[in-house]
Amino acid sequence: MPEPAWSLHSRLKEDTIDIGDLPLSKVLVIKDAHYPWLLLVPRRVDAVEIIDLDEVQQAQLMTEISRVSRALKEITKCDKLNIAALGNLVPQLHVHIIARRTSDAAWPRPVWGVMPPLAHDAAEVQNFISALRRKIWLG
Repeated sequence: MPEPAWSLHSRLKEDTIDIGDLPLSKVLVIKDAHYPWLLLVPRRVDAVEIIDLDEVQQAQLMTEISRVSRALKEITKCDKLNIAALGNLVPQLHVHIIARRTSDAAWPRPVWGVMPPLAHDAAEVQNFISALRRKIWLG
C-alpha cells in the first residue's frame, strides 16, 4: 500500500504565502506585516515533533533553519531572531523563524496574540519574497 501523500495543514495554508521548497521543507511567509515571519514545514507525513524525523532529516532541517535564518537576518537587519517549533495549535511539524526588533509591538514578549495580523503591502511582500528566494537559493 502506498504511503499517504504529504499535504500542508489547512491552517498553515490559510495563514501563509508559499515561497518555495528547500530539499526537506516548504518555506512560507506568515501573513502578518508586523513581523518578518517565516515557517519551515518539513514535507514528511505525520511529523509532529522534530524527533519524528530521522537523524539525517533532523540534520537537514537544522541546515535549512540556519540558511533561512541567516538570510532573514541579513535582509531585515533585525536585532534578534526567534526560532521555535511549538505546534500547540497546528500539530503538523513547523518551525517559526521570526525577525524581531526592539521597537516591534511585542518586544520583548513572544509575538503570538499581541497584535491582530496586519495585511502585507503587495509590493513590499513581493520584494521581501524575491530577496529571500535569492538568498536561500530558491530562484
